[in-house]
Amino acid sequence: MRLGGRVQAAIEVLSDMEKRKRPASEALKAWGLDHRFAGSGDRSAIGNIVYDALRNRASTHYIMDSDKTRRLVLGTLMRFWDFTPDSLNAAFEGDKFAPDPLSQKEIEAFTTRNLKDAPEHVQADIPEWLAPSFQANFDEEWIAEAQAFTKRPPVDLRVNTLKANRSKVAKALHKSGAVETVIARHGLRIPAGEGASRQPNVQADAAFQKGWFEIQDEGSQIVSDLIFARPGEQVMDFCAGAGGKTLALAATMENKGQIHAYDTDKQRLKPIYERLKRAGIRNAQVHAPDADLSDLVGAMDRVFVDAPCTGTGTWRRRPDAKWKLTKESLETRLTEQEEVLTEAAPFVKPGGFFVYITCSVLPEENENQIASFLEDNTDFELLSAGEVWQEIFGFDKPQPWSADMMSITLTPASTGTDGFFFAVMGRKKQ
Repeated sequence: MRLGGRVQAAIEVLSDMEKRKRPASEALKAWGLDHRFAGSGDRSAIGNIVYDALRNRASTHYIMDSDKTRRLVLGTLMRFWDFTPDSLNAAFEGDKFAPDPLSQKEIEAFTTRNLKDAPEHVQADIPEWLAPSFQANFDEEWIAEAQAFTKRPPVDLRVNTLKANRSKVAKALHKSGAVETVIARHGLRIPAGEGASRQPNVQADAAFQKGWFEIQDEGSQIVSDLIFARPGEQVMDFCAGAGGKTLALAATMENKGQIHAYDTDKQRLKPIYERLKRAGIRNAQVHAPDADLSDLVGAMDRVFVDAPCTGTGTWRRRPDAKWKLTKESLETRLTEQEEVLTEAAPFVKPGGFFVYITCSVLPEENENQIASFLEDNTDFELLSAGEVWQEIFGFDKPQPWSADMMSITLTPASTGTDGFFFAVMGRKKQ
């Protein structure tokens, strides 16, 4: 496909998303099934256009002086793909699959409108109702922090130290451009590309099949390390899902002790079994939603809750979620978080540790939830996550957000990762 056909396809996908209210991944898959002639390079380029457009939707609508899908796509190509109005029109010429050339009105909007004149939430590329939350969390830097979520994310890998080391995996993946992560101790990163470039399919690599590494954002690797699980301990992953953090902790614990992976949704748990097998993990026990966990109450050295949340920290990877988020869905997540904290806390033994993690950067889901929990559960006390950070990662790495070094927040702007919140509480000895 030529550029014009790819551009028209991106317009169709975004229009389909708007019409059918479905995620970008589903709309792109449906387009591919309906257009089987499109090669993998075409599908990748179309996906890049769609995701770039969604990441910067509010600001591009402003620049193009319209909320029409066509203008969103054209504006995206001119803002982030190094096209000019003239070069785009030249690329469309003679291509029967291309959209109509840019009109004079569209060119005038792009060349005259200045983003600095836009409302602050538009400059930040977030829904207007979320601006107060970002401002409360990041103060004067809230716009820059929000804008960092509009950039393409890298592909991050966690080396499975039960089977390999970082240099060995880096050598195996040298053609992919993998480099060591800046903060995570066992991470590798394949930097994000530009334009129509494709990221390598590392899951097809022999090293992945052998269990040498897992795909895991550096931020997720960091908070897994901060849990500070030790070999021989009893640890509970109360919202295990597909098991990313269970796998990371199993390696940290050197396959010694026991990790109890639990989730209320058996579908979310489904991938964990094959992942554990491939990684060579022997110290993880998976508990089904209907399992009797009574024997574990008050017996865990560490319990961590990777709580259900709005996912604001993953907006680089799922930008369509940014524009679907509502006040009502936030309220639902807050209720779920309160419930899961209440349900998980009894499993922590006296003197043990209770860790709360979200992939959100909203204070309502993070600091506020911890404050509320501690108010209702006086047998727990907040400990310094910042001290754990400094012990593991030192002072010479990029530092997370923290008002008091008690809880911490990772962000694309501060730590170069997805957004994560981390807090650790100790259960007082009786």
